[in-house]
Amino acid sequence: MSIAEIESKQVESTPPCPAMSWNWRERFFAPVDIASLVAFRVFFGAMMTYHVYAMLAKDWIAPLYIQPVMHFTYPGFGWVQPWPGMGMYVHFHVMGIAAIGVLLGGCYRISAVVLTLGMAHVLLIEKAFYLNHYYLMTLLCGLMVVLPAHHAWSLDAWWRPSLRAATCPTWCLWLLRFQIGMPYVYGGLAKLEPDWLQGFPLGMWLRRKTDLTWLAGIADWEWSPILFSYAGMLIDLFVVPLLLRRRTRWPALFVVTVFHLMNSSIFDIGIFPWMMIGASLIFFPPDWPRTFLRRLGISATLNASEPPAQAKRPSLVLTCVGLYVAFQLLFPLRCLLYPGRAIWTEEGHHYAWHMMLREKDVGIRFYVRDPNSSQGGVVDVRSFLSSRQLSRMAKDSDMILTFVHFLRDHFEAHGKGRLQIRVLALVSLNGRKPQLMLDPNIDYASVPRYWGPQPWIIPLTEPLRQEPWNVPLAEWEEHIPCPTPDQMIELVN
Repeated sequence: MSIAEIESKQVESTPPCPAMSWNWRERFFAPVDIASLVAFRVFFGAMMTYHVYAMLAKDWIAPLYIQPVMHFTYPGFGWVQPWPGMGMYVHFHVMGIAAIGVLLGGCYRISAVVLTLGMAHVLLIEKAFYLNHYYLMTLLCGLMVVLPAHHAWSLDAWWRPSLRAATCPTWCLWLLRFQIGMPYVYGGLAKLEPDWLQGFPLGMWLRRKTDLTWLAGIADWEWSPILFSYAGMLIDLFVVPLLLRRRTRWPALFVVTVFHLMNSSIFDIGIFPWMMIGASLIFFPPDWPRTFLRRLGISATLNASEPPAQAKRPSLVLTCVGLYVAFQLLFPLRCLLYPGRAIWTEEGHHYAWHMMLREKDVGIRFYVRDPNSSQGGVVDVRSFLSSRQLSRMAKDSDMILTFVHFLRDHFEAHGKGRLQIRVLALVSLNGRKPQLMLDPNIDYASVPRYWGPQPWIIPLTEPLRQEPWNVPLAEWEEHIPCPTPDQMIELVN
């Protein structure tokens, strides 16, 4: 007996899915099997529950959110700060309860809202801890708020039989597919970058992975960086359409699974590979969970007492979905509005699905000078920043400016007056010879912070090298023309 026959017997009042219609509005709201959406809810809830558990079990809360003296927030979001005291531990425990609520479909809407707000808060607290998959998880949490993923196989549907439904509108699945496809497609487009197309920085990373048995020998082949780079780019660009086509779906799932398993073994990127493997199933037919369970001999039918409610304001739904999709399509492209290459300037790099595109080795110093006494010196950065914050800050001009403003306010609050602060930042991008990234002649304590292009960033001029730069950091200044420490302290606007 087919799925359609089962539904017609057990859900007689549910309208059958209409035949293919050329009216896109009808297809947008046409009912499809809800099983795939529900399976995604269970899977995503489980992933989020594990994520929160891992954060607590590994005791990352204190070093990431409580112990740092300052946090790198985004322009306009300086008001987003960690909760005082042990509040961040409470924050993550509440997120864990909400994640379980999404998993089980209990108090689903409230759980999804709490989880979305919790993830957004954590994401905006600290720019130094930004990861693309944290951003994706936050977006998916937000989508779960509006998707009816609790209308079947959930505690809510068990408590409220009137909520039960065997179908959901077509747009629900396609919105999820769109969001999950974004990191692939835009990640592939970002790899159309000269460095990536020449095998950098992936080749550098592969040569360092001498501990991986399956990679032994392969990384030393001359053509392996180009092969792996182009393979990753092509998978990102074409895996979504291949997953959508019936004939190529299973081969594409195999390729994407191998791809993510390799990434998981080479890079430390948490649950992202596993989440993307499981999320790939959303591209399969909507009834795939029922088919799978039926083959295992498990009944997967639903007893919906009412037909699914039609959208009360279809025009409003269309408008909201359209605006969301348009924003997601356009916001990552803002990097094109900035001069220079994003892998160097970092302008527009976040929230644009730019993944694994650059490696930066950085040498950075902050020089302070009292304009009244002409006395100054070098700031001990490690007394203010954690190692993770320092590593990320030194690569990002906006974070450097944020830290300068923190130092300015810190010294002024401690009676030092308004000091001049200059920065000497030497950066080696993807194995290039290091060069100055910021103009060392500027007093950055007097530079305002804003979203626009930062003209004090020095354009990238160093070419790629066949052999990556391998000079110890302590010797960089012997090979690179730059101001001496005394000159940096004596500089005056």
